Amino acid sequence: MTEDVRLDRLDAALAAHGLMRRGGFAFTEADTAPPALRGMPARSVILVGHGGGSIWPHFRAWLAALDVPPDDPLDTWSRAVIEPVAARFGARAVFPFDKPWLPFQQWAVRAEDLKPSPLGILMHPEFGLWHAYRGALLFDVDIPAHPPVNPIHVCALCDGKPCMNACPAGAVTEAVFDVGACGGYLSSGGACRDAGCLARAACPVGHPYGAAQTAFHMTARLRGLDGQ
Repeated sequence: MTEDVRLDRLDAALAAHGLMRRGGFAFTEADTAPPALRGMPARSVILVGHGGGSIWPHFRAWLAALDVPPDDPLDTWSRAVIEPVAARFGARAVFPFDKPWLPFQQWAVRAEDLKPSPLGILMHPEFGLWHAYRGALLFDVDIPAHPPVNPIHVCALCDGKPCMNACPAGAVTEAVFDVGACGGYLSSGGACRDAGCLARAACPVGHPYGAAQTAFHMTARLRGLDGQ
């Protein structure tokens, strides 16, 4: 038996894991909406994620309780905590790491009116570059609209763009983020391997991850570069 979609109860269920609603919207006739729980095209979506290090103690406690950690622990944790919340509220849980890929980046821009930073990461007015989307809830009912929260692009107001000057690989420019230059620098043993992305850390906005969380994400990034 599922609960009615009362947003205060949904917020409480997500907060128990350090997660939060990250905006949402109703699909229109122009959208190709993925199926909701009962197989029909979803009528609305709520994105689920975090800002800053809110999920870290919950994730670490879950991971410490396992005898054998999974290959992709953060993705596995996300599925383990979000799917029961989805079932409780009559939604289908979907994830940015599952194939076929769903347009999470487009949904995020639409849900919160966020705009890309020079690093390619969406800039949030409160959390800066230190946030992520861990999943989404697809509903076959209309959910109250969630208006965008960021009408002003924070990067456009930034004086000096310190992220560009801080990148030792020269990968951050006004025009494009050079993924190849970033990856090559990391593979060669650059300073960001140990300290985390120096360009990201130079951004004056937001609530940076702690050292352990930063190291965890960098290890995952390096594993991807090595093809493991």
